[in-house]
Amino acid sequence: MTYRTPTSLRSAALALGVTVLLAGCAGPNPRDPYEGFNRAMFSFNDTVDTYALKPAATAYRNVLPNFVQTGVNNFFGNLADAWTGVNNLMQGKGEAGMSDVTRFALNSTLGVVGLFDIASEAGLQKHKEDFGQTLGTWGVPSGPYLMLPLLGPSTVRDTVALPLDIKGDIWAYKEPVYIRNTGTALRVVDQRANLLNATSLLEDAALDRYEFIRDGFLQRRESQIHPDGDDAPRKSRRDDSAEIDAQPGTAPESAQPAVAQSSAPVSSESAPKELNSGAPAAATVSQ
Repeated sequence: MTYRTPTSLRSAALALGVTVLLAGCAGPNPRDPYEGFNRAMFSFNDTVDTYALKPAATAYRNVLPNFVQTGVNNFFGNLADAWTGVNNLMQGKGEAGMSDVTRFALNSTLGVVGLFDIASEAGLQKHKEDFGQTLGTWGVPSGPYLMLPLLGPSTVRDTVALPLDIKGDIWAYKEPVYIRNTGTALRVVDQRANLLNATSLLEDAALDRYEFIRDGFLQRRESQIHPDGDDAPRKSRRDDSAEIDAQPGTAPESAQPAVAQSSAPVSSESAPKELNSGAPAAATVSQ
């Protein structure tokens, strides 16, 4: 006879409650069965972005000199190169992984702790890899689309991988904590500033921003894991009666239009100017 502690019972009840909530939000789209829940999270993220992040990002872009903004972006992008290299190596991409490690070493030294992107000038290509992509390369299916509070577009597989991505973010170990949190906030604002033009285009062009961002994110995610299309599932995006893609194809965030990131105020996906700043920044804020 198995004895359950009150803590385990509470955990089981919480898990059951989340399952019931998501089941109640299920919709007809097989790629997005939790559309009701996802749209609610999208609305929440959009409100945060409208009243907090977008104004801060606009002020950041208008006030700080371009070279300062470039330095901030380079600094956090350099930190992300280390985790990208680890993931490329785990995916069996030895050449790309060693290139990422070399990028990190060059920029951390000759590039003055990453403020200058010396590696790109030397011809070393910048990559963007995370553990969700690694799982996809290993054959783990993506599962349904999810819109995470504050973090933006994701899938079930990528959400499961997220804790390890956070652990792989070098900035998460920065001490003292107040400097870590200040840097995290700066990174979030810098990422959002790089998406201002793209999100303005989205607001003018998209009839349903939620669907536009979702479809763009899934397309880009698929292309990241199957860049040559050899192993990508072959199905029509409009065939809602088909099974969920093994790996939907980064906004949010995002090939995925960069504007898909607009739904995720603190997401760290790609923009027209490639952003590569590691795990979602909001997740590194410490108490």
